Amino acid sequence: DAFFLLYAASLVFFMQAGFAMLCAGCVRINNVQNTLLKNMLDACGASLGFYTVGYAFAFGGSFDDEYGKSFIGSENFFLMGVENDSFWLFQFAFCATSATIVAGTLAERCQMTAYLAYSIMLSAFVYPVVVRSIWSKSGFLSAVAADPLWGVGMVDFAGSTVVHITGGMTALIATMILGPRTGRFYDLRGKPLAEPKEMPGHSLSLQCLGTFILWFGWYGFNSGSIISLSLQDNYLVLSHTAVNTTLSAAAGCIAALFLSTIISERFTGEISFNLQYAMNGCLSGLVSVTASCSVVTSWAAIIIGFLGGMLYIGVSKLLVKRRIDDAVDAVPVHLASGIWGSIAAGLFATPKWMEQVYDNPEAGLFYGGGHLLACQSVGVLFVIAWVVAIMTPFFWALHYFGFLRADSLEEVVGLDIGYMGGRSALRAHRNSIEVGEGGKDKMDEYLAEYEERKRERMYFRKIGKNNTLPASSVHSRSLHGTSYHGRKITDIDSVNVERAVSKASNSLDEAHGVEAGSPFTVGSSPLAPRRANSNGDSGDGV
Repeated sequence: DAFFLLYAASLVFFMQAGFAMLCAGCVRINNVQNTLLKNMLDACGASLGFYTVGYAFAFGGSFDDEYGKSFIGSENFFLMGVENDSFWLFQFAFCATSATIVAGTLAERCQMTAYLAYSIMLSAFVYPVVVRSIWSKSGFLSAVAADPLWGVGMVDFAGSTVVHITGGMTALIATMILGPRTGRFYDLRGKPLAEPKEMPGHSLSLQCLGTFILWFGWYGFNSGSIISLSLQDNYLVLSHTAVNTTLSAAAGCIAALFLSTIISERFTGEISFNLQYAMNGCLSGLVSVTASCSVVTSWAAIIIGFLGGMLYIGVSKLLVKRRIDDAVDAVPVHLASGIWGSIAAGLFATPKWMEQVYDNPEAGLFYGGGHLLACQSVGVLFVIAWVVAIMTPFFWALHYFGFLRADSLEEVVGLDIGYMGGRSALRAHRNSIEVGEGGKDKMDEYLAEYEERKRERMYFRKIGKNNTLPASSVHSRSLHGTSYHGRKITDIDSVNVERAVSKASNSLDEAHGVEAGSPFTVGSSPLAPRRANSNGDSGDGV
């Protein structure tokens, strides 16, 4: 059993590589390094958070039959008193998956600090409470509790609700507060675009590789959730789960591909097959069957995956219509499909497999039962309400103090330049940046302005003031006005700044051997420094 859990945990953790490849392929080339690093931080933050307090909140004391039901655990902090470390590793891999779901949604515009902060918060507190309620014997929604809700409890075998709704809802909250990428739905002056600008990723190959890695890891995700192979007939449940996982993924892929083709043909008159829709449809099918993979028949798994793929297309287009920017479509894949998958368990669960897995013959609505569907609905509503109640003020606090949104100019030149290196990285990236209209000359202007802004920050640090330029996008002046940094920069003495920046620029140019007139020197910048007026407007600059 220990080896089985370690093997399953390895498969689930390998899904981190899939998420990393998928996210890297979905972003533009000048954000790849930054995206990969943030995926690393998700796993690191989740491991520390789940080790210190997360596991204790989720499972602390729940294996003691006399412990009773509780909202949160109070034992086994820092794994003290835990005998089965393989179970911790398996549960950590799930926790890291939930945290990584958010990473892709916020790609290309979120600060590094925010990534580490939310991953620790999610893995140490928000996610463990959900786990406690649904998977622990002490949870009020748990199907394995001594006295389950309405005699059956909530069936979430591998995490459609626990992992995917938690991560997907967090991603939706974060992207609504963070706002879209600069230029996605609004121009550089904050005016809405007539048509959203497409921002395709730089590599479909990486996206496809990531999708196949995730599909491969999902066998550990779903089948491994049986936990023990030594119990009688569990090998049958294991095999049945793997078959349902495969069929649902295939059905979701086909449904999303052909529905997108039909929509394209109706609107454009041309038949085109979209690989990205097919890949995300596959993932939607996997998410949809995760809750019920052990308790439904194979034909039901196909229906669940097929409807999950169609639901993904609809929700993805709805987000674009509502001007909600999701760089990797994580919200429709994980949140929408997770909700559907949780409800589907209350519809298609059979008496035979419920008896086999949960020792409870209570079946889904299509087999004459109704209590299970009610429990599924309560569980979905509870998780959504819990995540909204905790993560909404958390992300608003990050935004208010200027730790959430990257600077809008850094978005234009790419976060690889802003976070991953200095002048040498700037020069190295210059010839690889996708610049669109205006060509390299326009990007030279942006890069020169970016260099000037860096020197301004150096000046502010030198004089001991915290008057930094706002880490808020010009896409939304209402958000900008609520930013702590957005309100503090109005008292800057522009004359002193220009003199100090000019002096600092000359000394730095000499130190780095930059020639006068280069697009990387401040004096040659064709863009004036961006200043905020009393209304919080960042002016006519970038």
